[in-house]
Amino acid sequence: MAKLGDWIDPQPHGIYVKPADIWVDPSRPVPRALVTHGHADHARGGHAAVWATPETLAIMGVRYGPQAGIPVAYGETVDCGGGVEATFVPAGHVLGSAQIVLDHRGERIVVSGDYKRRADPTCTGFQPVKCDVFITEATFGLPVFRHPETGDEIDKLTAALRANPTRCVLVGAYALGKAQRVIRELRDRGHDDPIYLHGAVQRLCDLYVELGVDLGELRLVADTPKADLMGKVVVAPPGALNDRWSRRLPDPITAMASGWMRVRQRAVQRNVELPLILSDHADWDELTDTLTEIAPREVWVTHGREDALVHWCMTHQIKARALALVGYEDEDD
Repeated sequence: MAKLGDWIDPQPHGIYVKPADIWVDPSRPVPRALVTHGHADHARGGHAAVWATPETLAIMGVRYGPQAGIPVAYGETVDCGGGVEATFVPAGHVLGSAQIVLDHRGERIVVSGDYKRRADPTCTGFQPVKCDVFITEATFGLPVFRHPETGDEIDKLTAALRANPTRCVLVGAYALGKAQRVIRELRDRGHDDPIYLHGAVQRLCDLYVELGVDLGELRLVADTPKADLMGKVVVAPPGALNDRWSRRLPDPITAMASGWMRVRQRAVQRNVELPLILSDHADWDELTDTLTEIAPREVWVTHGREDALVHWCMTHQIKARALALVGYEDEDD
């Protein structure tokens, strides 16, 4: 009798779908690739052909140049060959992120990519799909990681701004997904002032606006006198928090938007004055609740804290194993 999922081969540099001769999120160029989302640890340039959502293809175009892309809308199914069909459904991670649902001979495997269950005004929410095998991330796969309410973290940011009118708040946020989410969450909490950008986040903010995400008025720090930045929010890549670029700002309050801000030592290491626990990944409860809801026969766990989630599965009578994939970092968190 065939082993469950034996037509999927998780290799160190990606997930190989054998009957279709196609890869999911390969970390090196391949002839044919299905890509879950645009973060660089999942979407690499150089593939001969790429199937992804239109938004992900647009993001890859900004990052890597024109792609040999075949756009796949949410809910659309494509024939990959070899009796394998792939359907793209929302993952709730960043704009255009998708889970890839693979069907072959009556068996269904879902490759989640990265995902979260919290509402996010910049992308379509996660859609659970019943399946035989669920391949899940475990970035925050430890019980200590329980993310607070998003609104409470944004309120911390605006409170710091009001309490320090002669300073600015400099928010470190990754250029794809996190920067745009912070901006949109601020807008939804009533912050209508211009928000100022480091040049490294401008291109993707512009792309989000082109793709229909309203971010309000954005301006470049480089075009703004220092005095005009007092009492304002500035969004920059995390690496800019403590480099020479930040010296042009008026006594910045350094903030960092990341799920890792739950770990105080991480904030201390980055000299973060205002840690904002804001993640684009599922926390421990969301990971385990998702597995309970989907109820797969097997769970395969990747890029994260695999051991704890595998143990949780085994104690809940779900067969589980960790995958030895490499190159999947926390680029977005």
